[in-house]
Amino acid sequence: MTPRQKRFAWIASGLVALAVVAGLLLYALNSNIVFFYTPTQVANHEAPEGRTFRIGGLVEPGSLKREGTRVQFVVTDGDHQITVTYVGTLPDLFREGKGVVTQGRLGADGLFTASEVLAKHDENYMPPEAAEAMKKVHPDTIDTFKSQ
Repeated sequence: MTPRQKRFAWIASGLVALAVVAGLLLYALNSNIVFFYTPTQVANHEAPEGRTFRIGGLVEPGSLKREGTRVQFVVTDGDHQITVTYVGTLPDLFREGKGVVTQGRLGADGLFTASEVLAKHDENYMPPEAAEAMKKVHPDTIDTFKSQ
């Protein structure tokens, strides 16, 4: 093999290795990205099927049902509602009528099974993604919430 061929072989193998590393990195990032959707977007089938994602909105008053560590409640954005089930302890700040973001998967039956529930931080807080989504649906009713 001539020096020119050796140099070409090193450059080609370096490019192949770089492509493999970039592909693995993109694959890892893609499997760890969690997108946010509103109940309206979920109802319009914009949310991914069979993948973990987040939904957010307000916990509908009167919808909270507890059975031991299993909890069921409804998240609404004012137009659509999603029933959420969660097994575990809810955050101390979780309340009906307040903002919430849940992470999990949507079942074939339309029931959202949450693996994580994130509650508001104080009286006037709503997660920025949820506040923006609520503004799009009901621009006049979201004025009471402040995104921090």
